[in-house]
Amino acid sequence: MTSKQSHLADAKLRGQKWWLLFALSILLLGGGLYYVQNQLQPPNTSGQAVEINIEEGATAATVGQRLAELNMIKNPTLFKWYLSYQGTSANLKIGKYYLKQGMSTEEIARVLVEGDAKFNTVKFTIPEGLTVEQIGDALVKQNVVKDKQAFLNEVDKGAFDNAFVKEIPANTGIKHRLEGYLFPETYEVYQDATPHQVVETMLRQTQATMSAEWQEQLKKQGLSLHSALTIASLVEREARVDQERSIISGVIQNRLKAEPPMKLQIDATVQYILGKQKETLLFKDLEIESPYNTYLHEGLPPGPIAAPGRNSIQAALYPAAHDFYFYVTKNDGTGGHYFAHTFEEHEKNIAKSQ
Repeated sequence: MTSKQSHLADAKLRGQKWWLLFALSILLLGGGLYYVQNQLQPPNTSGQAVEINIEEGATAATVGQRLAELNMIKNPTLFKWYLSYQGTSANLKIGKYYLKQGMSTEEIARVLVEGDAKFNTVKFTIPEGLTVEQIGDALVKQNVVKDKQAFLNEVDKGAFDNAFVKEIPANTGIKHRLEGYLFPETYEVYQDATPHQVVETMLRQTQATMSAEWQEQLKKQGLSLHSALTIASLVEREARVDQERSIISGVIQNRLKAEPPMKLQIDATVQYILGKQKETLLFKDLEIESPYNTYLHEGLPPGPIAAPGRNSIQAALYPAAHDFYFYVTKNDGTGGHYFAHTFEEHEKNIAKSQ
């Protein structure tokens, strides 16, 4: 081979290597761009509303890590780089934010940088003592859900990954499966939250409320959560004075443990059967055949009759120690009760209250 041929061969080889290097660079660049683009896409999630609190001193890195934990983004490092590229890393606003799983990185960044803390959310309040039927009415009235029946379908048949929901007795006598399990509280959810997501949010609050200490107290009392919430719901509907909640809880549990057994005879259970608040119950009301009628059946009703608040749950877990078995409303406008040890004392209190 002549020197000229050798030179041409070397040039051809260098050209081939250059094109190979160019092709590899294009492939790497394309692959890298695809990876980055993929990592900036939101994870495949349920689309539920999540809460994130941006505290003073929070950095793009710490916020990115928290967003990844909440399943809002895939890659916290790329989120930090994205903010840096946009020149907004130092512009994150302090505050509480409600975001929706499935939002793009661009949408999340805009909300956190502009400080739009109430981004497409709705706030609603559920008072203590409401039944799930009444909660459904309240949610429709507050524009949280559009269809009350869709909400009740989730209450009765929705699939929720909560241990205590799975432990609810498979009792055909229970009117609504999640009665008493939807914690009364003020909530904030995404505007287009589904009935399932609303119920799930309330269930999470119930789970958060049952602290480790209260879980331990359940064991000490020998109660299931279902029984405790049932007692708490009775206390919630019967008590009007906070100081009496634990006393009324003590009366209920004294009757449950009495020998011979005593019926609870709680008016609120009959009101629950009737589905409305009746100022004065008639004798015929007390004879309605229902597993919830504690005038006819011994023991607790099949399940809670309302949503109990913290004070009533605490009263169910920590009943006052006494030997009262009876109580009657004072009817003096205070909402208080007269308590009695014996039926004879109870009759005198009834006369006094009238």
